[in-house]
Amino acid sequence: MHQSGPARKAVSLPPFFSVIIPNYNGSRHLPDLFAGLNTQRFTDFEVILADDASSDDSVAWVEENAPQTRVLASRENRGFVASINRSAGAASGRVIVLLNNDTQPEPGFLAELAKTICAHPRAGIVAAKLLLFDERDRIHTAGDMMGRDGIPRNRGVWTIDSGQFDGSQEVFGGCGGAMAVRREIWDALEGFDEDYWMYLEDADFSFRAQLMGWQTVFAPGARVYHKLGASGGDGLSSFYVGRNTLWTLAKNMPTPLLLRHAQQIVTAQLSIAADALRNFRGPAARARLRGQAAGLLGLPRLLRKRAAVQARSTRHVEEIDHLLV
Repeated sequence: MHQSGPARKAVSLPPFFSVIIPNYNGSRHLPDLFAGLNTQRFTDFEVILADDASSDDSVAWVEENAPQTRVLASRENRGFVASINRSAGAASGRVIVLLNNDTQPEPGFLAELAKTICAHPRAGIVAAKLLLFDERDRIHTAGDMMGRDGIPRNRGVWTIDSGQFDGSQEVFGGCGGAMAVRREIWDALEGFDEDYWMYLEDADFSFRAQLMGWQTVFAPGARVYHKLGASGGDGLSSFYVGRNTLWTLAKNMPTPLLLRHAQQIVTAQLSIAADALRNFRGPAARARLRGQAAGLLGLPRLLRKRAAVQARSTRHVEEIDHLLV
């Protein structure tokens, strides 16, 4: 006679997505952001607010208005990148979605990300379409690019969106303001490089993913509206972009391509420096020069990282060169 065993407890499956929102004093943006998240047609997701020691009422606003959100609040300002990494480590989703606090996703945003990542098993990253918050037919990025001169670029930036980028296709990388990353590739790359602090950590991550053989696919239907420039000042962004551009190049560009494109690389950096010198009275120009100097001073440390990155590369250099513009 068969005797049944004890009743099994229901197993709670992890959510498909963990949506991570890095935040520093961004309470003014949160109503628009959560209004978009509350309309999502795809509902298998958790939300984590990665608060970086905000002094405004961001945490209180979320606790009152979005109580289902997990809040991971730092007691001290650790930087944009460190906040994301900490939250990703605590996330339970199978796919990590990064979403800036100054964005508003359309209702189909997560559904389109899910559809695209399931349809492309070699896609480690899915890039969303970012449009300007105040000019909703104008593109901020339709997937990110990397130049042979070592300068990261936004595909389609400032152009009117007429569907010209709507064929779902491989791109170089995704903008960290709105992109999805498979958990296994996030863990394999150990997340973002915390030395970057902020800006171009997504370009570096995308480059490392490409070197390891993972694709980035653009999901044109995953649309997000971005309040461009709301999260950082001109001087702040100029410094970090100036520094981190050099670091991304030094870490990731394969040696044969560094040699092949050396003239373009040097010319681009000299052009940026010359333009900054012409506008030296402006704080953003001075910050850019300080950033370039910091980038050069940090090269010995970055070259040690480069050895580890290049040792893990599985892509032929010609494949990488084909992805550059």
